[in-house]
Amino acid sequence: MKVDRLSLRRRIALELWRRLENQTVKEHPLRQLFWECTLRCNLNCRHCGSDCKHISTNPDMPLNDFLGVLDNVAAHTDPHKVFVIITGGEPLMRQDLEQCGKAIYERGFPWGMVTNGLAMTPSRFVRLLEAGMHSATVSLDGLETEHTFMRGNPHSFKRASEAIAMMASVKDFLFDVVTCVNRRNIDKLDSIKEHLLSLGCKRWRLFTVFPAGRAATDSELQLSGEQMHQLMQYIAKTRKEGRIHAQYGCEGFLGAYEGEVRDRFFGCNAGVTVGSVLSDGSISACASIRADYHQGNIYQDDFWEVWNNRFEKYRNREWMKTGECKDCQFFRYCKGNGMHLRDEHGKLMFCHIERMK
Repeated sequence: MKVDRLSLRRRIALELWRRLENQTVKEHPLRQLFWECTLRCNLNCRHCGSDCKHISTNPDMPLNDFLGVLDNVAAHTDPHKVFVIITGGEPLMRQDLEQCGKAIYERGFPWGMVTNGLAMTPSRFVRLLEAGMHSATVSLDGLETEHTFMRGNPHSFKRASEAIAMMASVKDFLFDVVTCVNRRNIDKLDSIKEHLLSLGCKRWRLFTVFPAGRAATDSELQLSGEQMHQLMQYIAKTRKEGRIHAQYGCEGFLGAYEGEVRDRFFGCNAGVTVGSVLSDGSISACASIRADYHQGNIYQDDFWEVWNNRFEKYRNREWMKTGECKDCQFFRYCKGNGMHLRDEHGKLMFCHIERMK
């Protein structure tokens, strides 16, 4: 497939999508709020963008500090429309996670979490459900050999699989599994899919590694252009097959694959509908953004004022029209790619179209 050639039909669809996206940017309704509750982690993943450790020099954010943010948000908008996603580090490192979830739920905010599953036990899962947990995302990067290669812990595959099976056993509990596709597992996606199906998983999100954190210099994690095509074609085929709902992550504009491998066309909602509170109080957007595009700090600023009146770099992407983006024919749809793909100097670290040309 010529990834940089769009059919007339796809261009028309992208134009309509662009108009909807522009209106969303104008209104910027807060719909997802990430809380980086800790930087501690019980794994040592080779692709970690946060460079988390078992013992972090940054203390966990006190629950009451984050609840103050939620009270501020609830004073201005319906909390039932703002989904709180607890992330880290590894949220299960917090012994008070159930207390955190319950307090969030009692304020009217639905909440879920992102976890590697290593510390998820049946009793803890029940307690989290009782605390109002609505959904979860579990990481599984292959079968045992490939997953251990990525996660660095010989027990992580078994525990992640057990966590997935637990979640699948609860009727109407919404969860998905995310898989980091790399050179070690690109040819084993069918085996991973069958394993997920055997556990009862219905939703599978696949993504690729961007060169930040520990992954910045790890060539084994980066797919070639040919392998990127292979991944897109695999996802498209799996979606048509219909046995599991697969899609590519919201990482970047995919040219001719737009409309084929995701439920929506590309659009980076960081700072548009997605905000975050980091462990040090920084007010940012998508938790995947590692460069410093912070807009304030909850210990000095009013969160809602920051959300409404800042985030200019997120909502007006014209500043990204430099380098390879300057004369790109797709900038009107891509708008410079995802914010997490920009380094601290604003330079684009990875372009899907260029990789697949």
